[in-house]
Amino acid sequence: MAANTKPPAPPSGLSPRQQKWFASVQASLERDTGKTLDEWVAIARTCPETKPRAQAAWFKANYGLLQNRAMHVLSVAFPSETGGWAEGDTLRDALWTDPASRAILEAVQAAATALPDVVMGQRKQFTAFSREFQFASVKPLKGGKASLGLAVAPDADPRLEVPKNESWSERLKSKLLLENAAAVDRSVTALLKAAWDRS
Repeated sequence: MAANTKPPAPPSGLSPRQQKWFASVQASLERDTGKTLDEWVAIARTCPETKPRAQAAWFKANYGLLQNRAMHVLSVAFPSETGGWAEGDTLRDALWTDPASRAILEAVQAAATALPDVVMGQRKQFTAFSREFQFASVKPLKGGKASLGLAVAPDADPRLEVPKNESWSERLKSKLLLENAAAVDRSVTALLKAAWDRS
């Protein structure tokens, strides 16, 4: 294994605070674990698991490497498979294939990015919106629908539900089913603003 594995650059679509956090994970890896990124990448390539979440769980169980660092190592070891941070346009096109769901994304995007200092980032399973922190995410659902995650309490609106096993940020305490693009109305815009206020 070459000793010059190039660490990934901080991904695009992150707020300045998120970029700083990403860089700190990268910088502290060798200091805190005693292993270089190259050594961790070599270990990652021996993992019998094939899915990123299972690989991260394997790292924790076998090496005590927690999720943030494990996902960082996996993004270097298997860049085309983890794909969670980079290549935003490619990921977006692969995720939002249904025209009706894509119209919902575009409506949410228009409402969210009308707020100041919003950074939109594409992940493998969802599209995220952040200021200092992530305040909203939206992911497509079958049948041309979408699920909107928000950094507001579920009691902020009677339509909100508590998220279960979502892949987006734990800061998003509620979710809302969006049946179509027209559902992104004034009330949803107000919820986005309330979530943005907390970010």
